Amino acid sequence: MANRITIKETEFHVGDLIRLHLRILEGGKERIQIFEGLVIGIRGRGENQTFTVRKMAAGGIGVERILPVFSPWISKIEVKKSGSVRRAKLHYVRSQSARKVAQITQATS
Repeated sequence: MANRITIKETEFHVGDLIRLHLRILEGGKERIQIFEGLVIGIRGRGENQTFTVRKMAAGGIGVERILPVFSPWISKIEVKKSGSVRRAKLHYVRSQSARKVAQITQATS
């Protein structure tokens, strides 16, 4: 399927709540930063495949990250909750409240 992806033996779909462990370089140091959010889209094929993760930051600001599937900066991915959606792209969540978006992952829990 186009809305299913496997990275580092972890399979997730559009609508899932995931935790990304990203390697961040600051100066000469390297650390792990966790980015937790909803997968709102997967696009591309092969080496050009990317996925978009959206989270709500402080103050109700939405933050999206578009990451390549074969990114060397991804160290680990955890699926926190599986979502139940009927769309391949969830761009409509940008205009919805956090409460409505939370119902996507609560549907199958």
